[in-house]
Amino acid sequence: MAMTFGIYPGGLLGDEQGIVHPVSPDDPERINAALDALQGDADTLSVRAYRSFATTVTADGPAPADPQACLRRGRTLDLVLQFREPSGRLDGWTEFVRGAVRDGGPGLARVQICEEPNLDLPPVDGSIPNVLNALVRGVVAAKEEARSLGRRVAVGFNAVPSFDPADTFWSDLGALAGPGFRQSLDYVGLDFFPDVFRPVAPGRLADAVTAVLTSYRRTCLPKAGIPGTVPVRVCENGWPTGPGRTEQRQAAALDTVIRTTAALAAELNIDGYSLFALRDADSRAEGIFSHFGLLYDDYTPKPAFETYRRLIAELGGEVQGARAL
Repeated sequence: MAMTFGIYPGGLLGDEQGIVHPVSPDDPERINAALDALQGDADTLSVRAYRSFATTVTADGPAPADPQACLRRGRTLDLVLQFREPSGRLDGWTEFVRGAVRDGGPGLARVQICEEPNLDLPPVDGSIPNVLNALVRGVVAAKEEARSLGRRVAVGFNAVPSFDPADTFWSDLGALAGPGFRQSLDYVGLDFFPDVFRPVAPGRLADAVTAVLTSYRRTCLPKAGIPGTVPVRVCENGWPTGPGRTEQRQAAALDTVIRTTAALAAELNIDGYSLFALRDADSRAEGIFSHFGLLYDDYTPKPAFETYRRLIAELGGEVQGARAL
């Protein structure tokens, strides 16, 4: 079982108020130079990208604008298809999904259907009506299209941790999903940001990561009828710098989170990790959402850049002893 690594290379991002545009446009050559350095001697590195679907409003443009330009040296595309139609109508949705799979080309390795469908917070998909139906139909459509093209594309979805015992997302998904969905599902992703939005006590970060990953695998996924044979992938994780958040602490936090995840990979069937993000959207902005980068907005590296490069070289490759739970 391979433990793969990836990263979102763009500057554009979303926060609680909407879209945060980068202070400077993406520079493809500098992005690729940074990706080359992170990848090192590894055979591949996944490049995370986002496309949005909407019909009654203007959909956000792709982020990054041209992810195919990043697919050098065997890098692969990890494509997120966001359901952002405010009416919740599904007209054209599955056609959009199928078209995105076709357009992804031979470098497309993974398709994620919907972005955080269990989080009812704009702008993410959990705030959109009918998102569960979009999720189920999208997973099936993406897998059918990949099979028709004869391509090996992993199809899945992601979610965020839930600490609410009254949360019905997973049981609702289990009730809605039929055999076609389960036969199409290749992985389930997790977006989590420990010690970012909810502080973790000093020295307890590894414990927090272990608790979240274990609960996700053993408590959440079984409620939807998703077995332990379906891998989990950490799709988005990061730790921002800024006031009260030092470069050194960012590097240490990422080291702890990634090492803890890798140590649990065999036990919990975790097949990969993707970091958010390569560079800051705006290194001079006040909000933490603009500061998740391993690089500043001028592509100057923070210490965490070297930390992630070293972890990819050390931990990438085969994870031994994976078992179904």
